[in-house]
Amino acid sequence: MELVPAKTAGFCFGVKRAVRLAEEAASSGPCACLGPLIHNDDVVRRLESMGVRTVSSVSELRPGETVIIRSHGIGQSEYEELRRLGLNIIDATCPDVARIHRLVEEQSAEGRKIVVIGERRHPEVAAVQGWCGDSVVLENPEEVETWLSENPEMTDFPLCVVSQTTGERKNFEISVKILKKQCTNAKIFDTICNTTSNRQREAREIASKADAMIVIGGRHSANTAKLAQVCRECCGRVLLIENASQLDRRELEGAKVVGVTAGASTPEWIIKEVNRMMSDEVKAVETAEEETKAVETVEPVAEETAEPAVEETPAETAQQDAPEAEASFEELLERSIKTLHTGEKVRGVVASITQTEISVDLGAKQSGYIPISEFTDEPGVNVSDVVKVGNEIEAYVMRVNDVDGVVMLSKKRLDSVKNWDSIVEARTSRAVVEGTVIEENKGGVVVNVKGIHVFVPASQSGLPKEAPMSELLRKKVKLRITEVNQPRKRVVGSIRAVAYEERKARAEATWSEIEVGKHYHGVVKSLTSYGAFVDIGGVDGMVHVSELSWKRIHQPSEVLKVGDEIDVYVISFDRDNRKISLGYKDPNENPWVKFTTAYPEGSVAEVRIVKLMTFGAFAEIIPGVDGLIHISQIADRRIGKPEDVLSEGEVVKAKIIKIDNENKKVSLSIRALSEPAAPVSKPEPKEAEPDDGPAVVYDTENPPAPEDLPQE
Repeated sequence: MELVPAKTAGFCFGVKRAVRLAEEAASSGPCACLGPLIHNDDVVRRLESMGVRTVSSVSELRPGETVIIRSHGIGQSEYEELRRLGLNIIDATCPDVARIHRLVEEQSAEGRKIVVIGERRHPEVAAVQGWCGDSVVLENPEEVETWLSENPEMTDFPLCVVSQTTGERKNFEISVKILKKQCTNAKIFDTICNTTSNRQREAREIASKADAMIVIGGRHSANTAKLAQVCRECCGRVLLIENASQLDRRELEGAKVVGVTAGASTPEWIIKEVNRMMSDEVKAVETAEEETKAVETVEPVAEETAEPAVEETPAETAQQDAPEAEASFEELLERSIKTLHTGEKVRGVVASITQTEISVDLGAKQSGYIPISEFTDEPGVNVSDVVKVGNEIEAYVMRVNDVDGVVMLSKKRLDSVKNWDSIVEARTSRAVVEGTVIEENKGGVVVNVKGIHVFVPASQSGLPKEAPMSELLRKKVKLRITEVNQPRKRVVGSIRAVAYEERKARAEATWSEIEVGKHYHGVVKSLTSYGAFVDIGGVDGMVHVSELSWKRIHQPSEVLKVGDEIDVYVISFDRDNRKISLGYKDPNENPWVKFTTAYPEGSVAEVRIVKLMTFGAFAEIIPGVDGLIHISQIADRRIGKPEDVLSEGEVVKAKIIKIDNENKKVSLSIRALSEPAAPVSKPEPKEAEPDDGPAVVYDTENPPAPEDLPQE
């Protein structure tokens, strides 16, 4: 008889976790489980003997008692009731089930109807429905078809489709295919447990080659029932048993190949009981077969005409008639279920992620978990951004608990060992490493480089002397390892060395390609009274104050501040003396060009009086362009001073009577817009009037000389 044990048999991670939590709770005091912890009567009875009693409702709980939420989970209203009662809660809900709770709660809040593909009476499904609003449970594709035909409005209604974690994948996929075909607004979430899928797939493969299948598990377990159903599809003889006492050897008579698998709620000790019985059965069958073959190999009487018979020993005959000797079931089981040890490096697949731990499928009889505190030392890291369900992960075995069947793992410990070697190598090769500044102290800062703490003295931080070290906190930096003391586990590094080399390399690149008119994106490094110095790539260029704005400014700080990122262009450069003159004003925004395009000589514009002088008034035509209204052009009469007629901030209409493009000056006249005075036949003799010729604009900073003013 050949025995083929399934590698995925027994407790899944969620069940192992629930049993572990329940056993820990039992050792701490009186506790009760709200419903059977898992669907296995043997396990439930064992927990009850340890002090974990099972209750069917919240009303049965006792004051001060610790309540355990079973692996199938509970509804939101029950959860809130437990909190209201102030009971100590241990949530043993399977992480995969808890994920469905969060998912349906979110989708229900968005107005979606929840469609659960699963068993209507299963406690997991009931708990899922307790976390959402409007929902419906459909057990198979036929029910999906019927539901859609009876509710045609659902084809356009927003839906959210999930599956019971222990559901059969084929059943879910066919149901989803129907929903996708008929529904226009359905979100599909594949929530079937990976372990369940793998277990069913392996069981199907074994059953297709076996003469008989043994399925071990609780009769109330949906996981075990589906496992048996999958086996029956491929094998005509399937034995569903809860423990070794239910194994009837007579049902295996004549079977040459027997497959063995177990549901997710089946503990290892029950599998081992079946193991011992099957081992005895295999030995008995092998003994009987050997005796039979020994009898059949007795030398027959040869006729005279026949060729001499070749003598064969029973051992030789058995060797020819049978394949390589089969190992015992116990050997096969132990060979397929690896035992792990503290200090061992292991590799597994991420099964689920919670706020406190990462569960890892190690392909062994134990289930692994990595506490979040043992995942990484990187501050502020979101574990879900780094690792996903299904990813392969390597870790270090910290502690093995064979009783609970769990293994505590640490990724950061393994990383620390690996990364220490990389730090030593970086020191030797002078390689640049990256890390995050996690701590500030009097002498400098501490940088986390792949879990290794590297001290960077203040003088090597790259910051100015007056700058506080706190500026670097939580920032990613590049540094070079300058000292490694392995016995003391002390590492020293320099941020400044890398920054200097990078700046030098950028500077050489900038000087090699610089040319007049080239644009750069730079950072303002410092301000002076005459301009701003801007880093354009390892090189500082200067933007003169006159190049900072089209408007007249007195200080660069009116436009820029240190640290601003700005776009500049090269006006001129001196490669030998390493000097660069930069421009910041956008030529396309030149106000003089805008003015001359919009206002030709003779046009009228609304202007704003910005400054009054003894010889006239300056008025803003457009931002950046002012014109002069000479005192003689303010009114159609003689006035003593401009403020007799005008005031600063006043908006008036004026005629543009002259544009000096060479000197960028404009002459304006309000008087030119007035009605001309009535002519007289004989003008009376009077004092000479001022020249009525066009006025010339003057810079307020450089008032006109007396000889330039119109004479009386």
